[in-house]
Amino acid sequence: MDAVNKMGMKYFVHHTAVIDDEVVIGDGTKIWFFSHILKGSRIGENCILGQNVAIGPNVTVGSGCKIQNNVSLYPGTVLEDNVFIGPSAVFTNVLTPRAFIERKDEFKQTIVKQGAAIGANATIVCGVTIGEYAFVGAGAVVTKDVAPYALVVGVPARQKGWACKCGVPLEEEDDRCACRRCGAEYVIEASALKVKSV
Repeated sequence: MDAVNKMGMKYFVHHTAVIDDEVVIGDGTKIWFFSHILKGSRIGENCILGQNVAIGPNVTVGSGCKIQNNVSLYPGTVLEDNVFIGPSAVFTNVLTPRAFIERKDEFKQTIVKQGAAIGANATIVCGVTIGEYAFVGAGAVVTKDVAPYALVVGVPARQKGWACKCGVPLEEEDDRCACRRCGAEYVIEASALKVKSV
């Protein structure tokens, strides 16, 4: 069903989804089957939330994000704009959980920066930052920060190269990289990838 929030923004919510009070949802966002947006969460414009997505409470999702089926984003998680989260990716928020010990005061913040992509079934251990346009491979387990444009895979996740802004793995030659799909060129300086100036 189409809905309008108190600020006049229009978005789509499937009739099986649950939206708590005190939630902000941006124009053009679509929330699908059996999803739940908890109190205090903010979702930007033109996002797509797949089936069985849980967000919150108090989670921020930027504009243009795509969150695939069966993903839960817990308190402390921040997605910047244009982030892709693959199906069944897992986020955590406590490093040493026990069912019989309350640790809500130990929640760690996890930040996924602009344009990053996280593959299906990847696990993101809390307290890390995933850099701009980084690419986390399917099934990877991220236990430490991921550099901007880095391509990481495996358990634990390790950097195996660089990813273009368009998502394609870059071909590396000495301290330069080029994208075979879009033609973008990059240089590697001090172990960081930078867009080559024109």
